[in-house]
Amino acid sequence: MPDRYLAPGWFTRRVFNGTVAGLTKLGVSVWGSRILAVRGRKTHEWRTTPVNLLTVGGERYLVAPRGNTQWVRNIRVAGSGELRIGRRAEPIRVAELPDEEKPPVLRAYLKRWRMEVGVFFGGIGPGATDEQLLAIAPNHPVFRLSE
Repeated sequence: MPDRYLAPGWFTRRVFNGTVAGLTKLGVSVWGSRILAVRGRKTHEWRTTPVNLLTVGGERYLVAPRGNTQWVRNIRVAGSGELRIGRRAEPIRVAELPDEEKPPVLRAYLKRWRMEVGVFFGGIGPGATDEQLLAIAPNHPVFRLSE
């Protein structure tokens, strides 16, 4: 499992994430945005971050475009969390996908959010071959959700 992690820049940290999180907390989803709440792996306190919820073939997924982030590390340990929008909190359980199952999910994710997250995929877009997507798959954790 690579330790790849791309830290967000100032604009993302201070403006973009805050705006999306604020709207989501008010109950306004921006292109499928949710607030992911997961217990910290050391503190066991709730940690929250905005995420893009993706649906492919009737299944729901969370993709980590920045790599092995804190929320990824926490949800691997916890195996569960909540997706929040407004006052609603949906309990979720997750299972991490092996790299060989990621290409169709990564392709769908890039098709929907390339303008927002494309920079984190090293020039790979939704038109990439399965081989190209498999090559970057280890850098992008993907979790299938269940309730």
